[in-house]
Amino acid sequence: MMYMHYCPQCKRMFMLNGHHLTCPKCTESISELKISYIDYVKLDMDERKAFKINCENEYQLNVLSTTYRMHKYSKWYREMFNEESLPVYREVIHQE
Repeated sequence: MMYMHYCPQCKRMFMLNGHHLTCPKCTESISELKISYIDYVKLDMDERKAFKINCENEYQLNVLSTTYRMHKYSKWYREMFNEESLPVYREVIHQE
């Protein structure tokens, strides 16, 4: 499925296939937007410019963004963190 994203570093809108956490151009953090691809396509050029200007405002970007809750269960997310890079938690037992 196609999702709209905005990169605050590049100041660019991206239409990406799937949920992404990093920008394809600069590899920095990217925001997934609540607006669907179909709704974005229906906007005329002036509305798109206004929408992009709203995304450039940090507060408005937080309002317009959404969080994909299931990204931790996706294959690409698990591959990004292999088992060796995950922290190891060991139970400490105090003996007296």
